Amino acid sequence: MLCNVCKQNEAKVHLTKIVGDKMQKVDLCEDCSKEKGVDDPTSYSSEDTLLGHILSGEATPTESEPATEATVKCPTCGYSQADFKKAGRFGCSDCYTTFGEGIEGMLKTMHKGTKHTGKVPAALQQSRAEAQKLKLLQKRLEKAIAEENFEEAAQLRDEIKRMK
Repeated sequence: MLCNVCKQNEAKVHLTKIVGDKMQKVDLCEDCSKEKGVDDPTSYSSEDTLLGHILSGEATPTESEPATEATVKCPTCGYSQADFKKAGRFGCSDCYTTFGEGIEGMLKTMHKGTKHTGKVPAALQQSRAEAQKLKLLQKRLEKAIAEENFEEAAQLRDEIKRMK
């Protein structure tokens, strides 16, 4: 695979950016990656900015032409949005209110969703499902008795006994 910039050398560095359902890939040789400042992942400010400049054929942003990152900083810890992107976490709890508007969009690109669901062991998940089904059957049994539908109540009673 050839370098996307010089189109001569073999690509050794591969950058991928996924936004929504679109994916952009850039393949760079060692020389072009050093020229663009990609040789050390901690040295460049934002992979988004870098990838955009490489794809458009522009040079990487310099100190004289700053990147288009927002200069909003958290009043408590001084973290900026670029610091969050670089570190992957906020500096303090006030960052959530300071950067509240952009958090959801960033999280959607970083994770599957914006709500933490966690993981549940399979055995526990199965026992929870059985307990929930048992509660539902007991409610249906009470309703059947209240409506004097004794045939259905007997069937529900037998099913509850089988489950227990």
